[in-house]
Amino acid sequence: MIDNLFAALNTFASKYLFWIDSPQIGMTDIAEIIIISFLVYNILVWFKKTRAWNLLKGIIVVIVFILLAAMFQMNTILWIVSRIINVAVIAVVIVFQPELRRALEQLGQKNFLTSLFSFDSQKNQDRFSERTVNEIVKASYEMAKVKTGALIVIEQDVVLSEYERTGIRLDSVVSSQLLINIFEHNTPLHDGAIIIRGERIVSATCYLPLSDNMGLSKELGTRHRAAVGISEVSDALTIVVSEETGNVSIAIGGELYRNIDADYLRGKLNFIRKGSMDVARFRIWKRRMKNVQETNEASDK
Repeated sequence: MIDNLFAALNTFASKYLFWIDSPQIGMTDIAEIIIISFLVYNILVWFKKTRAWNLLKGIIVVIVFILLAAMFQMNTILWIVSRIINVAVIAVVIVFQPELRRALEQLGQKNFLTSLFSFDSQKNQDRFSERTVNEIVKASYEMAKVKTGALIVIEQDVVLSEYERTGIRLDSVVSSQLLINIFEHNTPLHDGAIIIRGERIVSATCYLPLSDNMGLSKELGTRHRAAVGISEVSDALTIVVSEETGNVSIAIGGELYRNIDADYLRGKLNFIRKGSMDVARFRIWKRRMKNVQETNEASDK
């Protein structure tokens, strides 16, 4: 069918557009254009979402000056540029090292790779039970009522052993009483994050990487930046209870969703317990829940 379409287009072009001198375009050329367009678009989007955007704009300014120097035959500037170009390439790689590492980590977390190379023999099973969901939600909002700060990391496909080792090993069944007791003020385990793997709390007082995202609100403290930070380097979902406001927020895929209610959190946890979810799937789920809510409100009226 596709070959017939291209044959028809070629016939039309040879009959009516014969006066245009254009190169022959085949399936391979079109595939290359689509792939390159996709890559360029995603690279620009990636730059836009990181602090590398300002660095990229600075590099563009330097390139414009070099082009001007070439146009006006500024030989001294061109000679200097030719001598430092190799060093500049290495310098750019060093400057962008955190962003490049994060981009490669996010590329490895894409669903098309995990679907091709699945090493999880229990992939079709629930990640955790509905009881665990209810216990986490109950504990989060009980702590929110009394403004007890908390940081709860729920592991998905990316294993968080590196951060688990920074804390104290627990290996305890998830319960609301235990979660509340861990984050109670002036207790030995309240400082830091806990990591939940499946039905169990595997570690407490864990240290998480802080996000350097300049787009985050200045009013957010270390706890929220740590939640976003761990979501940038893994597919984990992190629940944050603010000690200052008592609001509950979640972080996933480098995005922070603030001041959510219990039903919203329960729905999110019930969704991910059926399987892993990245930020793109979460946004689809979010739009779906919004449409359901608007439909219910319309029917109530």
